[in-house]
Amino acid sequence: MRLTDDERRMRDGEQGEAVQAAMDLLIRYGEVLGAERLVDTDNVCGANIFGPRQMQLCGHAGPDAVFSEFSLDSPKPVEITPMRAQSYQLIGPMDTRHWQVQGLSQEAHDAIEESESYSARHGIHLMNTCTPYQVGNVPVKGEHCAWMESSAVVYVNSVLGARTNVEGRESAAAAMLTGKIPYWGYHLAENRFGSHLVEVAEPVHSSLDWGLLGYYVGELVQEGVPVLDGITEVPNLVKLKHFGAAAASSGGVEMYHIPGTTVEAGSVAEAFGPRRPVQTLRYGERERRQTYQQLNHTARDTDVDLVMIGCPHATLSQIRDVCRLVEGRRVHPDSALWVFTPRAIRQVAEQNGYARILRDAGALLMSDTCPAIGQFLPKGTRVIATDSAKQVHYLPAIMKVQGWFGSTEECVESALTGRWQGELR
Repeated sequence: MRLTDDERRMRDGEQGEAVQAAMDLLIRYGEVLGAERLVDTDNVCGANIFGPRQMQLCGHAGPDAVFSEFSLDSPKPVEITPMRAQSYQLIGPMDTRHWQVQGLSQEAHDAIEESESYSARHGIHLMNTCTPYQVGNVPVKGEHCAWMESSAVVYVNSVLGARTNVEGRESAAAAMLTGKIPYWGYHLAENRFGSHLVEVAEPVHSSLDWGLLGYYVGELVQEGVPVLDGITEVPNLVKLKHFGAAAASSGGVEMYHIPGTTVEAGSVAEAFGPRRPVQTLRYGERERRQTYQQLNHTARDTDVDLVMIGCPHATLSQIRDVCRLVEGRRVHPDSALWVFTPRAIRQVAEQNGYARILRDAGALLMSDTCPAIGQFLPKGTRVIATDSAKQVHYLPAIMKVQGWFGSTEECVESALTGRWQGELR
């Protein structure tokens, strides 16, 4: 790998042991990937919040030792210096306000709070969300980033035209300390052209429709770059959020094109550039129905214990929509309704009175985490319902529950009645 003079100084330890360990990691990582050089980045989203388990595994040697081992792959504890790049904490394991609802112990709460404080002291912005683009981190077209979180990566690559691969905890942490990341994958313009043409023959209107389409596309193209042809209306942020998250869950999609909507493709021809489609897929009524059945294959019982909204984290408009559905009503005593959003959006929701409406209905507005990441559910939960294809893909496997997938309206109604009555319309 070709290194600049600045990168050699980092490698040789002139900027401290932490930066040296980070540069060593990036060089090894880049060489495995076949990257010829590194590229500058000043926008890194990673995950560096630790709980008591990580502390225990490091013999309670302190946060520097934990960061060294778990975020830098360094068995030798080094003193962690302030982050060089603009750095952002992604979704974490704890809601700082409702941690007792999660069932966390005081020990876990204190360890996570200490870890957050440590990250903040080192210059990591505590956004604590899977959707940083909702709360201030909106990279521009062509900007080189280093982001974790598949649903965020596919959004910023596709909708915004920024450039990032799906990074891991270690490579993101190393990028934070150095402001560098291997120049490969979606950082290169030639890798951003389409690979598969998807002819969309079925109308795609609602967020549910976009989740179904995303799940179908991801499963078939896997790590390809799908190009959607036949979209008749411009989707909003929520719909694109659901599409990308679903495609990144059933497959490994990190980028897609919707000609006329996403920023790098004004037409199908521009989306493919010098390439020709390796495969043409058709999405019609049959594919839509089959995908819906697939997403609901774990569900049998109609008594719903938990309804989860906000995967990826809910927008303010989604919270408003839930409030309109529950206002003047109450969540069924045998069910629960949890809505997850970024901490900054929760504050606005409180100012707007949305949090109060949810509380009055017996629902909770939560932030910073989600049941899949934090691995928590109400005690005795057997059946969940969600409007997120991503969440219904992961949560039954992670938490061994049944999962219903449907529209936001169907999910909220199941929380209010305690029973699932959704169907594909």
